[in-house]
Amino acid sequence: MNEDSSLDSPRSSAGVTDRADDPPRRKDRDRDRTTGPAKGEPGVDKDAAEAGKDGPGRETEPPRADAEEHDGPVSEQDALRSLTGGSGRDDAERSEARRAGALADEIARRLSADASGTRIGTLALFNADVSFGGGFHSGGAGSGGPRPGGVSVLALDPTEIADHTELFVAPEGYGDALDALCERRVLVLTAAPGSGREAVAVNLLGEALAMDGGGAGCHRLLTPAAVLDAGWKPPVENSGYLVALDDGPAVDETFTSAFLGGRGHGTARWPAVVATLRASGCFLVLTGGHDLDVLAAGPGGDQLARHPLLPVDPSAIVERRVLGHGGSADAQADLRALLERTGAAAALREQPTARNAARLACVIRADGDVSGTVAQLRDPSEQVRAWFNRYRAPEAVAFALAAAVLEECGYLTVADTAVRLRTALVAPEPAPADLRFGDRLGHEQQWIRLDMPEGGGFAPPRVRFRNALLGQVILSYAWNLLDGRRETVLDWLRGLLYHRDLEVRARASVAAGVLALADPHYAVHRFLTAWAGSTSWPLRQAAATALGVAGSRPETADAVWELLHQWARGDASAQQRRLAGTAANAVGGQLGRAAPDRAVAVLRSALDREDDWGTLAPVAWGGVHLLHQGQIAAVLQAYLDWSEPQDLSPMVVKSLSAFVFAVSQPYQEPVIGTGGDRGDARVPGVPVLLAELPRHQDRLAELWARALARRPVQDSALEALRTWIDTYADKSPGSLDAVEALLVSVARRPGRHRERLLWWLEKWARDRAKPSAAAARLLTTLEHAR
Repeated sequence: MNEDSSLDSPRSSAGVTDRADDPPRRKDRDRDRTTGPAKGEPGVDKDAAEAGKDGPGRETEPPRADAEEHDGPVSEQDALRSLTGGSGRDDAERSEARRAGALADEIARRLSADASGTRIGTLALFNADVSFGGGFHSGGAGSGGPRPGGVSVLALDPTEIADHTELFVAPEGYGDALDALCERRVLVLTAAPGSGREAVAVNLLGEALAMDGGGAGCHRLLTPAAVLDAGWKPPVENSGYLVALDDGPAVDETFTSAFLGGRGHGTARWPAVVATLRASGCFLVLTGGHDLDVLAAGPGGDQLARHPLLPVDPSAIVERRVLGHGGSADAQADLRALLERTGAAAALREQPTARNAARLACVIRADGDVSGTVAQLRDPSEQVRAWFNRYRAPEAVAFALAAAVLEECGYLTVADTAVRLRTALVAPEPAPADLRFGDRLGHEQQWIRLDMPEGGGFAPPRVRFRNALLGQVILSYAWNLLDGRRETVLDWLRGLLYHRDLEVRARASVAAGVLALADPHYAVHRFLTAWAGSTSWPLRQAAATALGVAGSRPETADAVWELLHQWARGDASAQQRRLAGTAANAVGGQLGRAAPDRAVAVLRSALDREDDWGTLAPVAWGGVHLLHQGQIAAVLQAYLDWSEPQDLSPMVVKSLSAFVFAVSQPYQEPVIGTGGDRGDARVPGVPVLLAELPRHQDRLAELWARALARRPVQDSALEALRTWIDTYADKSPGSLDAVEALLVSVARRPGRHRERLLWWLEKWARDRAKPSAAAARLLTTLEHAR
C-alpha cells in the first residue's frame, strides 16, 4: 500500500451509504428575535441589559451585545465545525462556564450528602404556632418581658439567683473580673448572647457584695439611662445592680446618648456615679455584646472596668449541672457516653453556648427525652428563625446570606460580597460604611466560625457554619420570608454569576438551586427560564446547576424532569434552542447521576430535531458529563440505539458525532473533592472511554465501526483514533493492548472495516513527519488476525 492509494478514505459499510453533500450554509444570520417577555415581566432575562452596568456584583465582562445566532435551524456543517474546532469568540466563556459547572456539581453533590438523613424543619420554619427554644435569643432572663408600670428596678428572684450560682462554672479570667469590679464599682462585661454572661454577672455581684460585708441582694435596672441622670442614687443600698443591653436595635439608644454625653454630659457623670455607688455600698455590672464593648472603649470609658468574657466549655457546664461538684469518674464517663450517643456532644459543638448546655442538663437531670431535645437544637430551621427574629440590620443579614452562598470561601471574598449586598439593601450613602464583619462574628453570627489553615500555613481563613445545613435554611428563610428584599437578593446573586472567581460562580449557582427548592414553579417563571434561555453562558450554566439542585429532592424531581423534557422538545427558535441546550447540560450533572435513563431520554429529545443541528454541541457535552458521572453503559447504549438505522438521517450523524466527541474528551478530576467512589478505572488526562475500554468493548467496537464507516463523522473518528493510539495510550497502562483488541473486533465485522483500518494504520506508521510505532504494532497484529 502507499499513501496515494485509492483507498485513502475507505468508508463504505454494509447497509451504509455516505451522505453526499451538506445543505448550503444559511447566509442571512439574524439576531435572536425571541427574547421572551417584556422587561419587568416574570421570567424576563434582564441580565443582557443590566450586566454591563457599573455597580456591585458585576465582576467580569457582560454578555456581548453583538452576539449573533440563527433564528432557524443551524446547519450540519456549522454544528460539526463547532463541535470539532470550536465556535470562535465565545469558546473561552463557554469553557469557563463549564469549569464553573463542574465545580458547582461537586459542591451540590456534597450539599446533598450533608442533607441526607438529616431533618430540616422546613415546614416548621413557616408555622406561626411552633415554639422554639434554645438557639439565639435576645437579652438576659426576663429582659424581654413587659415592665411593670412605673417600676425601674426589679429584685432578682431567689430561685433565679440560685440557678445562676449553685452550680456555676467560672470562666477563665473570672478572678480578674471580680478584682476589677471591687476596685472600680462599675464593670462592663461583654460576650455573645447565650454565653452565660448574666450568670457571670450575678455571681460577680454576689461575691463583690460578700467581700464588702454582705448586702441586700441583686436587682435588675430596667431604665439604664437613669444611672447617668444628675443626682441618681441606687434605690436600695448595699446591693448589686445588673443592666442587660443588647446589640443592634435592642440597644437602649437613650442610654447610648447619655453615655456619650447627650444627657448632662455623661462622660463627666461617671466619676460621680462611681462615687455614689461606693458611698452606698453598691456595685453595677453592665452586660452586653459588641456594641456595648465599642461604646465602653470610647470616650468616657476610662472610668469603667471592662472585661470580655471568654467562653466556657459547654460540656463542663452540663457535667457540673448534672453531677454537681463531686461526680465520680464512672459517672463522668457515663455522662460523656450519653452525650455522644444522643448527639448532644455534636449539638454543643455546633452551638457552644452556656444556654444550650444548661437546657440539655435540665433535660438529663429530669430523665427527659435527650434525643428529642438534641433534634430540636440541631434542627437548623430553629436556629435560623430565632436568629432572623433577633437580627434585622442590613449588615447582619448581608453577611449571613453571603456566608450561606459562599461557605468555605475565604473571609475576604465573603466579606466583599456581603458589602455589596448590604449596599443594595440600604439607601445610598455619601461615603462607604465602616463595616467590620469580623469583629461581630462571635456576637451576632455565632453560627459561623473562621477556620484557620491547619499547621499554621499561610492561607486565608475560611468561613464555615457550625452546622452543615444552616446555609441552605438561611437562604430558604430569606427567600421566602424577607419579601421586601427578594428582588435585591436575586439581583445580587445573579451578579455573583459573573464573578472572576469560579468558585464564587459555582456556589452562587448552587444557591440559586436552593432558592428554587422551596417553590420550583415560582423559580422557573421568576428567573430560571430567563437564565436558561439567555445568551450569557454563565447564566445558562447557572440555570443548569440550579435545576440539578432543585430536582435532587424526591418531592421536586418529577416537576424538574417534566420541565427539562419540555425544553428539550422546543421549537427551532434561537431561545428555544438555548433552552434545549440548558436541559442537556442539566442532565449531565447530579440529575443524570441519579437517573441515567431519564437523562438520556432528555438528550435524545434535545438532539432529535430533524434539520436543526443547533443542539448537537450541548447534547454531546451532556453525554461527556454523564460518562464522567460513571453512567457509561447508559450513554453507550443510547448512542447505539440512536444510530441503529445507519442510514442518511440526521439523527445517525448527530449520534455518532456525539460519540466521537466523547471519545476525544480527556477526563479532568473534580476541582474539589474526589467525586465519590464510582468503581471505575478513569485516568486524569485520558478519555474515560479509553480507560474503560476493557469493560465495554462490545459496545465501543460497534460504535467505532459505525463512526469510522460513516461520512462526515469518519474524518473526526479517524483523528480521534490516532490520538488514542499515539497520545493517550502512553498515559494509561494497558490501553494499547485494549485498543489492539478493539481494532481486531472492529476488523472482524462484515464490510470493509478491516481493509480501512489496515490502510490507515499503515499510513500513520509510515507518516514521514511523525511515524507512529504504536500504529505499526497494531498494523502487524491486524494483518495476522483473522
